[in-house]
Amino acid sequence: MKTLSTRVNAEDDPRWAAVVARDPRADGQFVYAVKTTGIYCRPSSLARLPKPQNVEFFDTAQQAEAAGYRPSKRASKDQSDVSAQHAATVATACRQIESAETLPALNELAEKAGLSPFHFHRVFKAATGLTPKGYASAHRSRKVRERLADGGSVTDALYDAGFNSNSRFYEAADQLLGMKPGDYRAAGRNNDIRFAVGQCSLGAILVAQSERGVCAILLGDDPHQLVCDLQDQFRKANLIGADSGFEQLIAKVVGFIETPAIGLDLPLDVRGTAFQERVWQALREIPLGSTASYTEIAQRIGAPTSMRAVAQACGANRLAVAIPCHRVVRSDGNLSGYRWGVERKRQLLERETQP
Repeated sequence: MKTLSTRVNAEDDPRWAAVVARDPRADGQFVYAVKTTGIYCRPSSLARLPKPQNVEFFDTAQQAEAAGYRPSKRASKDQSDVSAQHAATVATACRQIESAETLPALNELAEKAGLSPFHFHRVFKAATGLTPKGYASAHRSRKVRERLADGGSVTDALYDAGFNSNSRFYEAADQLLGMKPGDYRAAGRNNDIRFAVGQCSLGAILVAQSERGVCAILLGDDPHQLVCDLQDQFRKANLIGADSGFEQLIAKVVGFIETPAIGLDLPLDVRGTAFQERVWQALREIPLGSTASYTEIAQRIGAPTSMRAVAQACGANRLAVAIPCHRVVRSDGNLSGYRWGVERKRQLLERETQP
């Protein structure tokens, strides 16, 4: 890519105004370099402003470095400050989305955050793992589920979740709930959940699948207890013992447990709160053979003080190995609690790090 730089007085370039204003909305769009010092900075940098005739602009930091410039000594501090600002910005936007009757427009969210729509969208997704629209959908899903689980009517649930018409709600219900609202309220009544129980080197394993995808992968010592756990989640669903064709699916999961390098790509029926789904998405982004701490996951989803809530979301995960909560460890690298036993967690991690 051709380096875009300015060889004339920077005051003639419209980007100079963003530098003078230290405008955070311009971060990520360009950097400016100072010829007399050999350093480059982001537009919002708090460094002393250079003379405009000593400035040239580049589209990216990589281009500036290719031209012989080095980062400002303030860069790491600036980056830390920017990261903290972004976390606070995303948290505010999340509250705005959650309290709004209808999803605010992207331009509206970006303007309140003081960022360009493009930059805000990128910052929000980097922090939460979801787009603003996706976050709003997950939040609606949580509100609907909570209202229906409390015994509320479908009508009350849809209006509480921000739907202003029955038709819009029922159009989105399958995506939000994985079933019709009435069936969800009735604990899965009229829904078929196919399942099979098998054995692997970690003990008993149960795999269950709804019409939308795999909805449970459970591990344990007692096969009967695993079936009881499934019944507790789908109390009134039609639980159907799977045929030989379905057993190929459980064989695929067992194969991944025994040899993680083969990978596991399954359609998943993920059901959780907005926060849980943000955590679970972050877990799925941890590479095979790697781990992350609860603190790191909290930071990645834009909730740096929510380590305990992250741990609780890991404990609520019903899709063992498919959503790899076993890859989350303590900050010191030691293993902590695991829904299916710390020893199973240890074995999974050891297998994933084997060549």
